[in-house]
Amino acid sequence: MLPSCILKTGMTSLDTMIRRVGPLAIGTSERTVSQENVFGEKPPIPEYKVAAIQKSRFILLHYGTFKAGWDWLILLATFYVAVTVPYNVCFSKAGGRDEGNTVSRSPPSVSDILVEILFMLDILLNFRTTYVSKSGQVVYDPRSICVHYATTWLFVDLIAALPFDLLYYFGVHLLKTVRLLRLLRLLQKLERYSQYSAVVLTLLMSMFALLAHWMACIWYFIGQKEIELNNPGTWDIGWLHELGKRLGSPYETELIGGPTIRSSYVTSLYFALSSLTSVGFGNVSANTDAEKIFSICTMLIGALMHAVVFGNVTAIIQRMYSRRSLYHTRTKDLKDFIRVHRIPKQLKQRMLECFQTTWSVNNGIDVNEQLSNFGLNYFGFAW
Repeated sequence: MLPSCILKTGMTSLDTMIRRVGPLAIGTSERTVSQENVFGEKPPIPEYKVAAIQKSRFILLHYGTFKAGWDWLILLATFYVAVTVPYNVCFSKAGGRDEGNTVSRSPPSVSDILVEILFMLDILLNFRTTYVSKSGQVVYDPRSICVHYATTWLFVDLIAALPFDLLYYFGVHLLKTVRLLRLLRLLQKLERYSQYSAVVLTLLMSMFALLAHWMACIWYFIGQKEIELNNPGTWDIGWLHELGKRLGSPYETELIGGPTIRSSYVTSLYFALSSLTSVGFGNVSANTDAEKIFSICTMLIGALMHAVVFGNVTAIIQRMYSRRSLYHTRTKDLKDFIRVHRIPKQLKQRMLECFQTTWSVNNGIDVNEQLSNFGLNYFGFAW
């Protein structure tokens, strides 16, 4: 049998409350109240997700399902660019061997062309996608949408969508790095999906892995430049020289000998992750001044990334267990209250059962507090 406090609070069922709240919130009953009485003088903003949609069929809703899926597709394409561009710039430009063959430039791949097409289509879609103004209203006017996009993200998206693959094939190489500007859009993703812990955690770990990839590319580029600036026959203190000796393929000249591209990249990534996580084993170390300066910068960036990533991870874990922590806190407060006021044992048991049953029913949510945000009380009447 339920305690008396549960019987009192449960006299009005959930269905009855919904039937009473519904007419007030929707305004379809004779007992409806005015919008000013329920929400105050002005309705809360933004209200675009509950407002009537008045737009052309050629205008996309920025919060629609199609646009959300398209944004994630563009995000994956951006990550693809962020991985391939530094690799091609550092490893292909620097030269080297790939299983005994000299790396040479190749025409754009099918995936690169598809990414180009996606970026261009994204620009066209952004010219027809609604946005929320500073006042919290959705703008559906095509002219206003074009002006807003042209003054915000058009320049970045246009630079990133230029066909640098064709220019790269004809010799213009480093221009492809400007595509990394599209990573600025990732900040919007973090803000938009900040309430989803798993999504934020995945994006943060992806950014950490992406940073390690960039550091690995720069580490190899520094080692290759050291070889180009010095005579491999008399100068052999670089990390690539040490790797070549250990693998049994030392450098004979600038273009002959040395480790393969695959071995060089794996070793570079291993060194980058070891430095970023502050777990250096010393088997791959910095020998020259340029390598030591880069190692110092990597460790400083790694300390910053530790603070950002693990700080967010801690906050996510706290949010996951916040409800359980609140339950234990209130249980302890109730037991302390019982102990201080010397509540009889029989009443103590009833109070604990009442608290536990109430918590299991509403999961610690204060119904009156939630309904007060909409100007209603537990029984569905406006304040």
